[in-house]
Amino acid sequence: MKELLQKFETKRPEVVFEWKDTETEAEGWVVINSLRGGAAGGGTRMRLGLDKREVESLAKTMEVKFTVSGPPIGGAKSGINFNPADPRKSGVLQRWYAAVMPLLKYYYGTGGDLNVDEIHEVIPITEDVGIWHPQEGVFTGHYKPTEAQKVNRIGQLRQGVVKVIEDEQFSPSLKKKYTIADMCTGYGVAQAVKHYYELWGGALEGKRAVVQGWGNVGAAAGFYLSQLGVKLVGVVSHEGGVINQKGYSQEEVRSLVVNRNGNKLVSDELLPFDTANKKIWDLDFEIFIPAAASRLITKEQVDRMIASNVEVFSCGANVPFADPEIFFGPTGLYADQKFSVIPDFIANCGMARVFAYFMENEVKMDDASIFNDISQTIRSALVKTHALNQKKTGIAQSSFEIALKQLV
Repeated sequence: MKELLQKFETKRPEVVFEWKDTETEAEGWVVINSLRGGAAGGGTRMRLGLDKREVESLAKTMEVKFTVSGPPIGGAKSGINFNPADPRKSGVLQRWYAAVMPLLKYYYGTGGDLNVDEIHEVIPITEDVGIWHPQEGVFTGHYKPTEAQKVNRIGQLRQGVVKVIEDEQFSPSLKKKYTIADMCTGYGVAQAVKHYYELWGGALEGKRAVVQGWGNVGAAAGFYLSQLGVKLVGVVSHEGGVINQKGYSQEEVRSLVVNRNGNKLVSDELLPFDTANKKIWDLDFEIFIPAAASRLITKEQVDRMIASNVEVFSCGANVPFADPEIFFGPTGLYADQKFSVIPDFIANCGMARVFAYFMENEVKMDDASIFNDISQTIRSALVKTHALNQKKTGIAQSSFEIALKQLV
């Protein structure tokens, strides 16, 4: 695995597009690791301090993810170094997508990511600059469709990704109108935990979980785990945290999801971040969901979770460990040797899988079919890993080995 990883990590990306905004200090990059299968895909993220190295590492992560989610294309990522709270954000995105429009037209497909919303920003702004759908380049480059096929499948994508969930088993509230895009990644993260216990053994119901990050991925994962009988005992997010060692009820978890202010955790019992972050790693829990920003989990936190008898990480965040390496640094390897780590490219492939699903010819558009497809895709990947490695350690390394053999 280490040799394959070394080759993959050090290979130069095929395309790097660099941009400097004319009206603000914003700068950005599209990194296309390869045009495998004639196209590449990966979302658009924005944060202050982001650099080209981060975008390159995420593009490589996407390439690995496509070995699980499909279609068999290259990995890419867009990154903009700019403060997403700045009121000039909308103009920055407008000029960014105008600049990258030729890539999006012919061989690159994008979507939402950290601080960039799929439905309210990516889709309308790319339409404004002449793109039928943010995934149009994947259609054109990979599928090489006829005009009629393109119209049909882009219609499926347009309808499907923004589809309001109508089946109450998949929605925290039918009144608030959650979409497939809102919930699909967190659903996959929770299903990865379910399939892990089915394959490697152990009862899921009654297990306790801590979630880091309460945006769409973390909140949805917490909601779906609660539906599966898991007790949520703590949430920590950058605005603070909530802790209840006895576990929150399904209704209390639902309220924490529904009452968010945007992606912010809202609760009468909200602890300051420093207080929550100091206490949460020492709670008794078996399941950990890192679903905040990349590269946050330190070795000290891993050690404290080992002492708390953590059994499994299901990675909602890309590259969650605080290592400089693209995929596996010392902290990630250490965690993988101590307990079960379901890697990001399997656990959080929900959105990538939804895109792939809607690109197929005339699929079922009901909620259950869409969500079940995500679940079965993740299960299939974990079945392959289990066939290679029945131990409860080294799961992430075995998963990488399977994926990298397809790419290197």
